Amino acid sequence: MNAYLKLAGLVFVCLWFAVGGVGHFIATQSFVRIVPPYVPAPLVVVYVTGVFEVLAAIALWVPAWRRATGVALFVFTLCVTPANVYMSMNPQLFPQLSETVLSLRLVVQVLLLACIWWSTREAASPLEASRATSG
Repeated sequence: MNAYLKLAGLVFVCLWFAVGGVGHFIATQSFVRIVPPYVPAPLVVVYVTGVFEVLAAIALWVPAWRRATGVALFVFTLCVTPANVYMSMNPQLFPQLSETVLSLRLVVQVLLLACIWWSTREAASPLEASRATSG
């Protein structure tokens, strides 16, 4: 059962970063707007982080790379947290989002970090788990 939960967590993390990464190219200006003003070259940052997110989502499915990719995504998520803090501290710049939603983004960030860490740690795949219990 634990292997199935880890797989579900891995799918969630993969989808989160794949969809988010593609979003950097579809809704580029929305992502540029959330880059804090002290970060140089926000457009370049949005494109580079979008590429990273898509590549990391793919790398999660290579078992030999999964743990390192999980660490990279964990660190990356910590690094982009200032964008969520910036949004939360400047709600007037994001009138399309309620202050509650802006605050919830920070909670979701913590839950995402936990899911990244947990789902990318060593665990038997569901196929391996079923073989172990049947054999």
